[in-house]
Amino acid sequence: MELKATPSAALPWWLATAACSPPSAPGASSVPARLAFLFLSPCPQRALLAALNLIFLLAALALALRARFLSRRAARHHGGLDREPLLAKSADDHAPLPVRRGVSFRHGLALAASAVQATAAIVLLVLALLRLRGRTAWLSAECAVLAAHAVAHLAAAGVVAAEKKQQAAAETARVAHHPVHLRLFWLGTAALAALFSGCAAARYAAGDPLLPDDPLSFAWLALSLPLLYFSATGCTGLAAVDEAANGVSSDGVGHAAAAEVTYATASWLSLATFGWINPLITKGSRATLAADQVPPVSPADTAEAAYALFASNWPAPAPGASKPQRPVITALLRSFWPQFLLTAVLGLAHLSVMYVGPSLVDRFVEFVRRGGEVTEGLQLVAVLLVGKAAETLASHHYEFQGQKLGMRINAALLAAVYRKSLRLSTGARRAHGTGTIVNYMEVDAQEVADVTHQLHNLWLMPLEIAVALALLYTHLGPAVLTAVAAIALVTVVVAFANKLNIEYQFRFLGKRDERMKAITELLNYIRVIKLQAWEQTFGDKIRELREEELGWLAKSMYFMCANTIVLWSGPLTMTVLVFGTCVLTGVELNAGKVFTATAFFRMLDGPMQSFPEAIAAVTQATVSVGRLDRYLLDAELDDSAVEYVEDTGIGTGAVVVEVRDGIFAWDMRGNEQNEQGEDGDEDSGSEEKDVETTPVLETVLKGINMEVRRGELVAVVGTVGSGKSSLLSCIMGEMEKISGTVRVCGSTAYVAQTAWIQTGTIQENILFGQPMHAERYNEVIRSCCLEKDLEMMEFGDQTEIGERGINLSGGQKQRIQLARAVYQNFDIYLLDDVFSAVDAHTGSNIFKVVKDGMIAQSGKYDELLEAGSDFAALVAAHDSSMELVEQSRQVEKAEHSQPAAVARIPSLRSRSIGKGEKVIVAPEIEAATSKIIQEEERESGQVSWRVYKLYMTEAWGWWGVVGMLAFAVVWQGSDMASDYWLSYEMSGSIPFNPSLFIGVYVAIAAFSMVLQVIKTLLETVLGLQTAQIFFEKMFDSILHAPMSFFDTTPSGRILSRASSDQTTIDVVLAFFVGLTISMYISVLSTIIVTCQVAWPSVIAVIPLLLLNIWYRNRYLATSRELTRFEGVTKAPVIDHFSETVVGATTIRCFKKERDFFQENLDKINSSLRMYFHNYAANEWLGFRLELIGTLVLSITAFLMISLPSNFIKKGSVVCYFFAEFVGMSLSYGLSLNSLVYFAISISCMLENEMVAVERVNQFSTLPSEAAWKIEEHLPSPNWPTHGDIEIKDLKVRYRPNTPLILKGINISISGGEKIGVVGRTGSGKSTLVQVLFRLVEPAEGKMIIGGIDICTLGLHDLRSRFGIIPQEPVLFEGTIRSNIDPIGQYSDAEIWQALERCQLKDVVVSKPEKLDAPGMLFSFFSVYLFK
Repeated sequence: MELKATPSAALPWWLATAACSPPSAPGASSVPARLAFLFLSPCPQRALLAALNLIFLLAALALALRARFLSRRAARHHGGLDREPLLAKSADDHAPLPVRRGVSFRHGLALAASAVQATAAIVLLVLALLRLRGRTAWLSAECAVLAAHAVAHLAAAGVVAAEKKQQAAAETARVAHHPVHLRLFWLGTAALAALFSGCAAARYAAGDPLLPDDPLSFAWLALSLPLLYFSATGCTGLAAVDEAANGVSSDGVGHAAAAEVTYATASWLSLATFGWINPLITKGSRATLAADQVPPVSPADTAEAAYALFASNWPAPAPGASKPQRPVITALLRSFWPQFLLTAVLGLAHLSVMYVGPSLVDRFVEFVRRGGEVTEGLQLVAVLLVGKAAETLASHHYEFQGQKLGMRINAALLAAVYRKSLRLSTGARRAHGTGTIVNYMEVDAQEVADVTHQLHNLWLMPLEIAVALALLYTHLGPAVLTAVAAIALVTVVVAFANKLNIEYQFRFLGKRDERMKAITELLNYIRVIKLQAWEQTFGDKIRELREEELGWLAKSMYFMCANTIVLWSGPLTMTVLVFGTCVLTGVELNAGKVFTATAFFRMLDGPMQSFPEAIAAVTQATVSVGRLDRYLLDAELDDSAVEYVEDTGIGTGAVVVEVRDGIFAWDMRGNEQNEQGEDGDEDSGSEEKDVETTPVLETVLKGINMEVRRGELVAVVGTVGSGKSSLLSCIMGEMEKISGTVRVCGSTAYVAQTAWIQTGTIQENILFGQPMHAERYNEVIRSCCLEKDLEMMEFGDQTEIGERGINLSGGQKQRIQLARAVYQNFDIYLLDDVFSAVDAHTGSNIFKVVKDGMIAQSGKYDELLEAGSDFAALVAAHDSSMELVEQSRQVEKAEHSQPAAVARIPSLRSRSIGKGEKVIVAPEIEAATSKIIQEEERESGQVSWRVYKLYMTEAWGWWGVVGMLAFAVVWQGSDMASDYWLSYEMSGSIPFNPSLFIGVYVAIAAFSMVLQVIKTLLETVLGLQTAQIFFEKMFDSILHAPMSFFDTTPSGRILSRASSDQTTIDVVLAFFVGLTISMYISVLSTIIVTCQVAWPSVIAVIPLLLLNIWYRNRYLATSRELTRFEGVTKAPVIDHFSETVVGATTIRCFKKERDFFQENLDKINSSLRMYFHNYAANEWLGFRLELIGTLVLSITAFLMISLPSNFIKKGSVVCYFFAEFVGMSLSYGLSLNSLVYFAISISCMLENEMVAVERVNQFSTLPSEAAWKIEEHLPSPNWPTHGDIEIKDLKVRYRPNTPLILKGINISISGGEKIGVVGRTGSGKSTLVQVLFRLVEPAEGKMIIGGIDICTLGLHDLRSRFGIIPQEPVLFEGTIRSNIDPIGQYSDAEIWQALERCQLKDVVVSKPEKLDAPGMLFSFFSVYLFK
């Protein structure tokens, strides 16, 4: 058809005119009118489309000719060179790179999109030519445009097809992205399609459409959306399989090795737009991200740099004070104030532009109502665009810099806590406890780091409110001041509630520390607990602590709910007060003023609702800072206690260890804490009482005078508890020196009584950071009798040792740590228990007899023996105890003299040695697999919906989900109802009734508040119950897990789930689930309102949603893996710390503090790079989504001001009052982009946090050992009556995939016999005992005791009837009474009798607390006797 020359009265002239030049009317010559004509009139629009097509064709032709010319010139250059290549290419070199089918589909879709565009244009061109009989100018122009469009898209399809040919020809390693000119062409096509459709919609609404062009415009827009997607992504989908995924180019060089843009090397533009993280997100979206693909943090953000800065700014004590006041917060402010100031500036910048949008609502409404000039409308849109873009830029950099600051602070505190653990005194370490220090590292450091960002909200929120009220004052006058009453009320209520909540937080953290301390102890001594069938007793203790912890948490969270409700109700209350005051004072209300006010109050929701988070963070951080202050200021070992002299020029016979007039004491702090932990009341849990800060010294050694000369071997002998180990400790500087001098010349090595073995290979344990010298290494292996052990192991010295050396026997661990000491080639060797050392020449040995903390005798062996007294008595006692051992050696020699065929019988050999006693010689066993600690299980890909379902239905089933959804929908409906009521009243369609207006509005607001209360409480209660269910399931699963699980699982993995992951489930997920549901319902309702009032905005909303979904999926693929990596890299930090605490004495004696501290920094850096890039990816997503939303909002606003009034009226059935709904639409539209981003961001955060549920659930479904009790097979109360043991063809392996350890054991033992099982290290002695207790289940065979096959009994029925002395000494936290009788079934008299039989009664009586004395204060051999 041919358009009329005169424009329709219902449309602006530039929308309706068919002319190709503007009219000569006075208003048509202005620049805005000419711009509107150029972009919005049908004829110029088609000219623009034709120009776009022609420009693309010219660009494509020029590039094709250039490529042809270059290829011909290259051919001419090489054509005359008839030479063979230096290296012939293999067939593999000529083969094209494999292409992933799933990804190549994207390339085919891009080809199809351009082909469809070309086909459609050709069809329309044919139809237009058939109508071209009248030869009208309009149809001629249409034909020309369609022809150009068809040719251009055919050329585009050809370019896309050529990409695949180029890939197949292997001209380059891969064709990753479409050419820039093609992407710009696609983008321009989609933009013009949106412009055509918008104008078509306007003409349709005015009842004057251009047929058939306008209907076809909508179809063209739908076909152009894929082009917009391919233009934005640019990815061809032709990436090579393994090489592209792993970052390896065609020449075999990894992309990681090439110069890659990172945060430290990015340009200003890349930093501003977060473009520097694009390569990482691209890798994550193409294939599952690998840990080594994540780049390191910049040098300034490493743990080394953060700790160095923190340590250099540690405050000195004030004059006259022994310790500085508030050192942690002082050092943090001194160290990081520039970045703290930067975040404050960014916060102010965000504040300065955040109210631009609400301030323009009134002007937009007035513009639509009175019909202003186009120039004014464009100015309004431009201001809105610039203001929202600046707000987006400032807000995301404010968040990013705040999180970066928190990351640096966290790194500094983690390093400081670890460094302190290397210097902590013995008493201070006991007072804090390992579990508590783990919480310092994992929880308190993080809370202090978080508060540095949240702290700004405490001053930004009042400032934002003040600015909002000042701007509202210009619209509503003094009536705005009534909002101050609501603000004051909210502030008072929140302050009062927060004061109570501080105490609840304080109690909650204390109970959480106690629970973690108890779980740490349970994991450390789980073997002994299982052997004694004490799981129920220790489990009940932890469950009781969990109940107390949950009680305080519930109280704290209920107060947080109250704060959230009050603060959410604040803006609504302010709206009621302000509008009520306006009505009472006669202030005229109109749509512009009302929706300007509601837009301001809606924007106050953010600062008002973030205020409780800031208060909670400050509350928790206040407690955490106090805890860190006490820990970092606690007593350290005194470096001046021992005078160290370098071993230079010291000859043979010179004194190398000297103690003169020494009096030494142990710091006994923690005693009262242990007693209160048993019987104290609830109030004893306050933080000040938890950790004693003043050392409590108890003298142990006195009058010590000794000399040790170079080349001497000195033995210190004495009775149990006489102070032998303490003497070594004073030489190493581990004790408090009261008086005297200690002098050590040369380097020292230490071999502890309880072997300390690191997780790693045997070789790494022996080298202990020293370089490998093969000759010396082999000599050490031979000298320490490790050759036979290494031969038995499949991988020799590369065998990996489990946590705490769990897969080694006691003798093997002792020899390995002895080899570690020998390999260091130090000057002085301190061996705690000389029998763990190799034999030595005793001609000049000197022995010192320790008695009651003093050196009673000193001299050579023969001299002391002749002198009699104490030393002779000790030697006589030792000789008598060794008689049985000598007899067993004779039996073993006799066994070795038997023929080889007999010696290889796979069974235990029993031989009588008289008086009803037997020695059982264990055969040697084959090596098992060496890899005991497996990589931590980590899910990949999207978090399964099964995990969401598991969390949301765990407590109340689907009823809980339905309840949350129902209350969220009804609450959102009530919130929208208030705005509809405002629009209805402001429309003027009915007489304005002030009483009715305020009454209905107050009723809706009250109903909305009630729903918010119910909804919030429902989410909190449901979250707490779900958290407790998950803890119970995980804890029960761990308690019932077989011993093999603890042998192969580092305790740090369990502790991280019981601490940080459980805290996430306790606190975070309860709010995130409800918030995600509410946010998506809010987004849906906002879209409905916006589209209902001005429905053409759906043209902008659809691309917004599509791009948001695409960006979300692209981001989530990377963020999900980074979150998992973050969880996986946290566990090694805790594992390494726990290992360090146990071996702190050895580390200090070897002077390895620096090496271990550096290893800790490396592990922290590994965790930091995951956290840093994860949060940067979050800001990358937010910046792009909000920027796209800003563009869409600006386009929507432009359509609102450019379309006539009757367009909006006809666009909706109910909208016959257009100006009021323009205000409402803009009021909602201002928050649409942030709502969509916030909803997507929260859902991504929820998925990332759901990893905690995933991890906890992994340990909630562990394989279980046999039942503790089997009702059908209960033994008689007095079983076993005689103790006869019959073992038949017993075969045992540790795990299903390992070889047999015991092969066909057959043995018969009569009741009353005393049996000794002897054999070399690793021969299976301990394994046989474990099988009898069923710590390891037999693979085949039977074990019959007292006539019952013990494999048919419940584990507790079995283990509780047997007694065992474990191989390693164990004392639990608590008193002597609780250690001897943990389950409380014996009287004090029976306990005293047991102590007397074990020769411990005198030791316990000497303690003032008697049976209530802390068990941790006894010597190593006393602990053996306690067993």
